[in-house]
Amino acid sequence: MQNPSPTGISKTVIWLMSIISGLVVANNYYNQPLLGLISKDLNVTESAAGKISVLTQLGYAFGLLMIVPLGDKFLRKKLILIDLILVTLSLLWMTFATELWMLYATSLLIGATSVIPQLFVPITAELSSETQKSANIGLVVSGLLMGILLSRFVGGIVGEMWGWRSMYGIAAALMLLIWFIVYKMLPEIQPNFKGTYFELMNSVIKLAKTQPVLQLSSFRGAMGFGSLCALFTTLVFHIERPPFEAGASVAGSFGLAGAVGALAAAKVGGLQKKMSINRIILYSILILISSWGFSYFAGDTYWGLIVGVILIDLGVQSNHIMNQTNYFLLKTNAVNRLNTVYMVSYFIGGSLGTYLASVAWKYAEWKGVCVVGLSMGLAALLAHILFADKIYKKQLNQ
Repeated sequence: MQNPSPTGISKTVIWLMSIISGLVVANNYYNQPLLGLISKDLNVTESAAGKISVLTQLGYAFGLLMIVPLGDKFLRKKLILIDLILVTLSLLWMTFATELWMLYATSLLIGATSVIPQLFVPITAELSSETQKSANIGLVVSGLLMGILLSRFVGGIVGEMWGWRSMYGIAAALMLLIWFIVYKMLPEIQPNFKGTYFELMNSVIKLAKTQPVLQLSSFRGAMGFGSLCALFTTLVFHIERPPFEAGASVAGSFGLAGAVGALAAAKVGGLQKKMSINRIILYSILILISSWGFSYFAGDTYWGLIVGVILIDLGVQSNHIMNQTNYFLLKTNAVNRLNTVYMVSYFIGGSLGTYLASVAWKYAEWKGVCVVGLSMGLAALLAHILFADKIYKKQLNQ
């Protein structure tokens, strides 16, 4: 078992958590390039199939709210091992589901049980030294982001070659492998909360009500992720229409373009030596907003979509990493609960972006989706301009 060093956490464990984060979070996103195949296989509308993505994200938000806070109350390694068993069973059900309601139910369960990366991020923040915290969080989050992006590419390829069900069978096998790796390699961390579960959840609500830094970070994160989900949930439908008339594998391959932005975002922590967190976040949101210009005006070309995907991933993920760095600097040991508030908000925003994009696609197709994505980016920018400096000055005066 790898133990954290006296000055921080071992790089082996950081890389381990980064890779596992990507593999686990991928469970939530395999469905996006597969929605067209699922729609045809079950003979349902694109809109009905799109609800699978919405329910997965809502399930993830539910798991973040109900499971992640337990990391402050119970042994985290044991909690992660139990969760891995549950997510494996959920993926197996998805593999053999034959009715749309089954896909809806198991999508909720997959989302709710794929929250392990959000137990890893607080572990990283808690065990890292102050000088390494931002870099280590960036590494773990970059693994998570690569999982999100590459899952779309892998899901599209596997779905076209062997059918959409095979992707979930492969994912279940991966979760079993990860169970043994976690059992052998992950260090144990003692809980820091002694109260009841009811008191634990009350403390989550209290943090949400009383921490302005957390509130603003949560809103910016939610709007950014909602904007990203609006793009990727409907991209497969856009790619299937003229002038592209391409399949799931092509739609999924846009995840590779997004990986360029995600890899660049992983280095954003180094910019703190040159500028403030608030300024980095401002530039990140502006990049997100600019991405929708390419998606709207050049959305009928491959180059326009590729540039749009790279920019939106760079903007959203840079914003995400710096938001997390910002609230983990708060002086409290409630790291899992801080992350719960932020990530629940984050995936509610993702669910909202997915839902609004599905509605926009129904009535205005790609141009409507672009309006939804741009509007969410502008909402994040407005909140940042209005409140970021005020909150920072208030902190300095305390």
